[in-house]
Amino acid sequence: MTALRKTQIAPDPDAAPFAIRSERASDVVAREALLDACFGENRHLRTCQRLRDGRAPAEGLALSAVRQGWLVGTLRLWHVSAGGVRALMLGPLAVDPSCRELGVGAALMNHALAAAKARGHGAVVLLGDAPYYARFGFSGLKTGELSLPGPFERDRLLGLELREGALDGAWGMIAPAGASVSPTKARRAKVLRSVPRAA
Repeated sequence: MTALRKTQIAPDPDAAPFAIRSERASDVVAREALLDACFGENRHLRTCQRLRDGRAPAEGLALSAVRQGWLVGTLRLWHVSAGGVRALMLGPLAVDPSCRELGVGAALMNHALAAAKARGHGAVVLLGDAPYYARFGFSGLKTGELSLPGPFERDRLLGLELREGALDGAWGMIAPAGASVSPTKARRAKVLRSVPRAA
């Protein structure tokens, strides 16, 4: 009987165009540059940023998409109180424009929502485009009585229940509820944001 010979096949870099993993400290500069490129340097003035300032993202729910060693996508979830109901706030979600056709955004969303559900979280809220986020199950059905600490467009405030009924009775102001970041870390993040980027 002839033994079968195993052929070594070199990995095709296009077969797995990107990988999703937990965010690392080494991702911070690239993440900040990507967010600036996608949302503008005034993104720190936006309403949802008020829910993130001085806070740490929810444990295990800060994700990076990496392609050939480069950060090409980011998504983070944050603890909030949605009118007294514990929830997560999603955002920002950003993808390098050169990689948008690869499905990075959808993969980050699916991974984040599955991870949040596995960790026992009941609901996620976000401020975003309803047509894009509807495919993940987000809608405005249970966010009509919620508000944000600043100007926002009502039809962009969306929610998703990871556990049925998790947003029942949610009304009032959405407020930060996550762990505070130490002042040293907050200062370091501010300095990193102010470091000029290469042209």
